[in-house]
Amino acid sequence: MLDPDFTGPSGQRTGRYIVVFDDDEPDPLGVLASGGLTRIASTRDLGALDTAQARADAMGGTAGTFFAELNMAVVDAADDELAGLRTRAIGGAPRLRMYPELIHHVLSPATGRHRSADDDDGQTAFADTDAFTWGLLATHAAQSPYSGHGIKVAVLDTGFDETHPDFAGRTVVTQSFVDGEGPHDGHGHGTHCIGTSCGPRTLADGRGYGIAFEADIYAGKVLSNEGSGSDAGILAGIDWAISQGCAVISMSLGADVNEIHPPYVAAGKRALAQGTLIVAAAGNNAQRSAGNPGFVGTPANSPYILAVAAVDDALAVADFSARSSTLQGGQVDVAGPGVNVYSSWPMPQRYNTISGTSMATPHAAGVSALLAESTGLRGRELWAELVQVAERLEAPSVDVGSGLVTAPQAAPPDPQPADPGDGDETP
Repeated sequence: MLDPDFTGPSGQRTGRYIVVFDDDEPDPLGVLASGGLTRIASTRDLGALDTAQARADAMGGTAGTFFAELNMAVVDAADDELAGLRTRAIGGAPRLRMYPELIHHVLSPATGRHRSADDDDGQTAFADTDAFTWGLLATHAAQSPYSGHGIKVAVLDTGFDETHPDFAGRTVVTQSFVDGEGPHDGHGHGTHCIGTSCGPRTLADGRGYGIAFEADIYAGKVLSNEGSGSDAGILAGIDWAISQGCAVISMSLGADVNEIHPPYVAAGKRALAQGTLIVAAAGNNAQRSAGNPGFVGTPANSPYILAVAAVDDALAVADFSARSSTLQGGQVDVAGPGVNVYSSWPMPQRYNTISGTSMATPHAAGVSALLAESTGLRGRELWAELVQVAERLEAPSVDVGSGLVTAPQAAPPDPQPADPGDGDETP
């Protein structure tokens, strides 16, 4: 039930509320209507409309949106309407909880000098080659026989530049959940993340940088061209990706809040139950060189969302990469390459090299897609496989979880029967 004294996590708020219904609530839209909220658009109905404009028109004048796959709503309600819902919840009839809606941001590229393969400090390091980025080499994706073929991967970020020549001929589905902006990436962050997770693994005129290079790409714009967005857009993107049958959702976004935001606990759990794994960036709020290890922020600190830390090209934890917190669910689960990562960027620049747990996360998403293809696993089982096959690292698990995400390789050949010989061999 709703705790009437609950104020929700700290952080920048919108003034709206997220209503999370219990899994077994039979009529959530009816509950909202009975509480005075009769102008609620449903994603189930909106999904049947042909264009983003048609969906926007249908939502005009509504008090919020109900996310059918997640069984929750974001509402913009008057005080008396919220009081009606609170009264019903406290009275024991509807099974719901209510939380303030937060603002999230691009986890901006980490600033400062990062170690590179050119540093002569005696450490063995990976490096970009003419053929592959160091991240593809470190995760063993460069030599994996799997491509992500038949796997749908959603990247929820600042959108995508569909004119990018490296993606010509690819299956790319785009959708914007940002009011007043189309799905085109006017920031760059989203195109970079999509490039790492699903871009080309080989290029005739440059190095390959993408892991699941034959996956179907679902680019959901949930952050604006300025790099920020609300829970409503992010939850709408998750709801959309689940409805489209995406096996993996990659989210390089968040808020530096050392508290669990309950809507993402429900969203992550319900996504896993429907066969969708959500991976999210742990956060860039550390400065380890100054004694600050940081903490995993929201939404990655949900116990049902896989949190990804960043390592450099020597597989050492990145200076900016957040450490596990003491919250239940606030643990780092795996790590990915996140320092000096080369990937796609909106035209005309075409490419960019940046750092952050945002860059590590699409490495994990791409590897997850390869594992989904190679094993057929989904949801919780895919999570377990990703963690199980991760390469153990020297850094402690509070920093890198189970280790570096590792792409599946070819199955070993069937063992050949031993040569019986002529009976003279010595055992």
